[in-house]
Amino acid sequence: MRLKARFAGPLTGAARPPGDKSISHRALIMGALAEGETRIQCLLEGEDVRHTAQAVRLLGARVEQGSDGRWIVTGAGGFNQPSETIDCGNSGTAARLLIGATASYKLSARFDGDASLRKRPMNRVIAPLSQMGARFDGKQNCLPLIVHGGALKGITYRSPVSSAQVKSAVLLAGLHAEGETVHVEPERSRDHTERMLGVFGANIDQVEIDGALCPRVRASKLRGTDIYVPGDPSSAAFPVAAALIVGKSDVRIEDVLVNPLRLGFFETLLEMGANVSYEERRDPIGEPIANMVVKSSKLRGANPPPRRAPAMIDEFPILAAVAAFAEGETRITGAAELRVKESDRITLMVDGLRACGVDAEELPDGLVVNGRGPKSVRGGAEIRTLGDHRVAMSFLVLGLASKEPVIVDDADMIATSFPGFATFMQGLGADITAL
Repeated sequence: MRLKARFAGPLTGAARPPGDKSISHRALIMGALAEGETRIQCLLEGEDVRHTAQAVRLLGARVEQGSDGRWIVTGAGGFNQPSETIDCGNSGTAARLLIGATASYKLSARFDGDASLRKRPMNRVIAPLSQMGARFDGKQNCLPLIVHGGALKGITYRSPVSSAQVKSAVLLAGLHAEGETVHVEPERSRDHTERMLGVFGANIDQVEIDGALCPRVRASKLRGTDIYVPGDPSSAAFPVAAALIVGKSDVRIEDVLVNPLRLGFFETLLEMGANVSYEERRDPIGEPIANMVVKSSKLRGANPPPRRAPAMIDEFPILAAVAAFAEGETRITGAAELRVKESDRITLMVDGLRACGVDAEELPDGLVVNGRGPKSVRGGAEIRTLGDHRVAMSFLVLGLASKEPVIVDDADMIATSFPGFATFMQGLGADITAL
């Protein structure tokens, strides 16, 4: 499906984004590993999360949606031998976290995914899990692969990359390993796994290594619990960005997760002069939540520090789109991870920006955007997305403030993270239509 976005005046009103994808994946997996029942409210019902739900069913959990909309996961205290291949679709989170969780049980499980996921590197989880005692069959350290698990030993793993997916795989494997498992990374990545393991009753704490606090887990039994999934800040980034660049906009995005390790994009926006504020901060679930109030703003270029990259890795595409409307240079570095996401997001964003008349160039680990201020972006292009949901949404937002409409060639994959995106944006006054 192709979508077209064009300028239609200011955005106004209030809306809640879909449930956080990271927390949704983890709630399903930990609920399946736990003993008893886990009730999940506001689970993201996108394609990626549905693949995780089907995966934990194959591994022995019962997953169903109740009449009140809550998802109910009944676990048996661990995973069982699956009867068929576990299809992770397009989701790297599902694949890497599930590989880690299954590795600690005496079973063999075959994992696969779509053409895009088959290209994404799995050696980053294969390496630590192999050190713990798991065995793998596969080619070129990519999917499809078979995990042979059981009898793991805890390790202290120094990851060469800051990745919440790698950290989560290691910690989930450590739940059933002998001894203690510690994960060390260059910069601290999002900590949803550590927080949620504590909610499920895991034996988890932190230990200081090289001056940094690192998560440590010991063998644990998880207990079913109630989980509330707040709005996804990575999804909220799109209406927030749109409100900033479309003149006279004033919107409120409600019930958003504001975990400090997920706010790198919003910190950068504030440095660019964005009028973004937080209201009604609260912390009912071990994860901070707030409403975000956003008004159109005159923005300037920024150079976010590379150490911030783990806190905004999913938001770099939309940051690049916003930077096109800022005054001056925005230089994004420390984001080489973008080249091995659902696509090479660096190349796709630079190609698309140039097609819309924006001065942009690639860097090995990022990109440079030379913005010329509001109303400076020509647009008028059809963007090649290679099925990447965040690239597609970023250019649709850009089209809301450009001189000419912008078309994305494939919007179907937006449903992996933001089902109903076009309808959501239309509710705030955006002109996004199917072709």
